[in-house]
Amino acid sequence: MTGLPTAAVERVIVTYKSRTSEATSNTAARSDATAKAAETGESLSFERRLAGGAALVDLGGKASKKDLTEVLDAFRADPSVASAEPDIRAYAMAVTPNDTEYTKQWDLFEATGGMNVPGAWDKTTGSGVTVAVIDTGYAAHTDLAANVVSGYDFISTAADARDGNGRDSDAKDEGDWSATDGECGTGSKASNSSWHGTHVAGTIAATTGNSKGVAGIAYNAKIQPVRVLGKCGGSSADIADAITWASGGTVPGVPANPNPAKVINMSLGGASATCPSVYQNAINGAVSRGTTVVVAAGNSNANASGFTPANCSGVINVASTSREGNRSFYSNFGSIVDVSAPGGETRRATDTPGTVTTPENGILSTLNSGATTQSTENYKPYQGTSMAAPHIAGLAALLKSAKSTLTPAEIEAAIKSNARPLPGTCTGGCGTGIADAAKTVNAVTGTTGGTTFSNTADVTIADLSTVSSSIAVTGLTGNAPAALKVNVDIKHTWRGDLVIDLIAPDGTVRNLKASSSSDSADNVLATYTVDASSEVAGGTWKLQVRDVASGDTGYIDSWSLTF
Repeated sequence: MTGLPTAAVERVIVTYKSRTSEATSNTAARSDATAKAAETGESLSFERRLAGGAALVDLGGKASKKDLTEVLDAFRADPSVASAEPDIRAYAMAVTPNDTEYTKQWDLFEATGGMNVPGAWDKTTGSGVTVAVIDTGYAAHTDLAANVVSGYDFISTAADARDGNGRDSDAKDEGDWSATDGECGTGSKASNSSWHGTHVAGTIAATTGNSKGVAGIAYNAKIQPVRVLGKCGGSSADIADAITWASGGTVPGVPANPNPAKVINMSLGGASATCPSVYQNAINGAVSRGTTVVVAAGNSNANASGFTPANCSGVINVASTSREGNRSFYSNFGSIVDVSAPGGETRRATDTPGTVTTPENGILSTLNSGATTQSTENYKPYQGTSMAAPHIAGLAALLKSAKSTLTPAEIEAAIKSNARPLPGTCTGGCGTGIADAAKTVNAVTGTTGGTTFSNTADVTIADLSTVSSSIAVTGLTGNAPAALKVNVDIKHTWRGDLVIDLIAPDGTVRNLKASSSSDSADNVLATYTVDASSEVAGGTWKLQVRDVASGDTGYIDSWSLTF
């Protein structure tokens, strides 16, 4: 997403030929470094022996290109030397996206309620996987367009489709507004178009690293919009055909899908005590073709067993959690829920329905500003199990991309077995916990997580003060990793006041967060990735927090380091 930095070389690695004294004797290697220093005029010194037997020679500071060349030439000209090379730097490939709204996507990275997505990006970004979004269709958006492939409109009734015909190859979202109360049945309310499918698609695969908007979870995957919801929702017959087509099956009268999806997301549902056979048969077919089917548990604060397709077998049934890691107040629950994911809360449970009082706690994604028909593109936070499901669909795409042989059953098992317990509360059943993207990807690719050290003691942050919290790292040898994870949980009533630094045992300071006078949100709940490969792992590390403005206070609740 960004170019790698250019770092001056500070050391060289010298491998001596076998049977030379320098190959086995540190004293001899030290004497040779002194001799080469006299020859080149540089401040060379033997630092240590590497595991492979090579000698690490310090240049006495950051050498110029000319000085480095002279030193390497001197060693290479020595008949006792097998090779001499600069000690170059490497960098973690999973960098923080430069998308302008990324800092608002707590659902991806915050330690408490987030899904630990950035930690998976150095291994997989979804390349080669198509995700079908069976929903309202697609409202054109420049933050999605590069990842959208051709889809299909399965709404068979022209009046519901609002496009003048029945099924066709154009998955454009024509709007799902209702003009009057009761138009869609008893109890239905007038409403604007939701552009729901476009919001779901953005969470899965918004273009990432393009210096605009939001980041997608599987940002190199492709989105296939499959339109089934129009005026007054959609029919089970149309939805079942869409499932079949999206997964590469045959639907009478519809051309074959040129890009069969390996993941299907259905953020939709209706009330039903059982799974209709038309759904179950379509899902069975999709799974048999190797497609993972992800569905939303529902938003009625009720047992998900009474809603479909959540109660169908062979799906990954997803409940919603809040930024605080609780079951979202609206989310369905129950023993049939498989796993939970961030779905957000744009209002508190006690706030007036339909209002937006806590937009910062919702799920921000791509949208359209049109009240009925499409207008200009925008971004907006939504809440719902509809927002939770695409987090799991995105994770499924990451897994399938990382290991193409995974079956739908294996993908489901991996997601469920690597979820973490909800840090908050869940009444009724939220599956195995909140999905953890990095842990799940590591599990299927054969890599494991590192050792974690924590400090949970509260440290008060007064106005205009500087405080710190320490962690003593013991039992580790060698240097810290190039992708050291720093998990931070700070409670504060205006987080923009805070500057946060990580201080290594040798006093080196690495900035994690800058201050911002415009960031008035509460709390810092985040995981930062730091290149600490030049630091010895063992010793006392510190989290330093500076409050640079008056009027708001807080405290360090906890923090941890994962090596």
